[in-house]
Amino acid sequence: MENQDTVSLLRECNAGSKMAVSSLDEVLDKIQDSKMKSLLLESKEHHEKLGNEIHTLLLRHGSDEKDPNPIAKSMAWMKTNMKLSMDRCDATVADLLTDGCDMGIKSLHRYKNQYGQADHKSKDICDRLIDIEEELREGLHSYL
Repeated sequence: MENQDTVSLLRECNAGSKMAVSSLDEVLDKIQDSKMKSLLLESKEHHEKLGNEIHTLLLRHGSDEKDPNPIAKSMAWMKTNMKLSMDRCDATVADLLTDGCDMGIKSLHRYKNQYGQADHKSKDICDRLIDIEEELREGLHSYL
């Protein structure tokens, strides 16, 4: 029997990485600044790479992937499009993504605590995903 905390933590990390990629895809074509666009593309690549690693581990544990909560995804989409319809600038995108990073970091820490019996590898993946989010958040500060 697989450690259920391990599978649960991996599934939450999987959903988080998918949510991040979806959010980045939503705004990439709206970015004016080439350096900011590069930052977002690099972060998307890191999220996708880690997401692929998570997917492989879930398969090894005999589990399926977890998609982001459809309500959370819809709310994020609505907030993004509403704010950008009022002020379509890089600072608005940076603000939206910073909020998303903060929510992701908070959620990942909560899941890591909630699934405390997860194995070392899944906790490490969670920490790596937190690091990716923190790095993106820090990179966006100069665009706020």
